[in-house]
Amino acid sequence: MSERPAPSTRDAYRAFRTIATRWLDNDIYGHMNNTVHYTLFDTTVNGWLIDNGLLDIGGGARIGLVVETGCRYFAEMGYPDLITSGLKVAKLGTSSVRYEIGLFRNDAQTAAAEGFFVHVYVDRNTRRPTPIDARLRSALTAISVQESALPPSERG
Repeated sequence: MSERPAPSTRDAYRAFRTIATRWLDNDIYGHMNNTVHYTLFDTTVNGWLIDNGLLDIGGGARIGLVVETGCRYFAEMGYPDLITSGLKVAKLGTSSVRYEIGLFRNDAQTAAAEGFFVHVYVDRNTRRPTPIDARLRSALTAISVQESALPPSERG
C-alpha cells in the first residue's frame, strides 16, 4: 500500500472563499459530518463560477455535471469553525475539468480536508458534452496548476 499523501498548505491553491459552518453541519460525534465536505466543495466551485460570471444556473446553455468526486480527511472541523476553501484546476480537457479543493479550519495553514470533483460540461438540453468555450477556458487556466499553465520557473 502506498504512503498517504500529506495535506497541502494554502499556497497550493489559486482562489479562495470563506464559508461559515452551521450548527447542523455537526454530527452526533461533535464534528462536521463527512457529507458536508462535499457540499463545501460544490459551494466553492459553483460560487467561484458564479462570482466570475461563468455560470448562469437558471438559463445558461452549458452546465457542468459532476462525474467523479473524492475526499481525504486530515483533521476535524465543526461548528462554529470558519472554513477557508482553496480552489485550483488540476486538469483541463476539451469538455471536462478536474477541480481540487482544500478546506482550511479557521486560521490553519494546512488543509483539514482535500477533495476533488470532475465537471463535464454539457449542453443543458441534450446533456451531450460540449467544448469549454474560450472565456471559461481562460478563467480556468488562470487558476490552473497544470504544468503547461505554470511559468517555466515553477515547472518540475
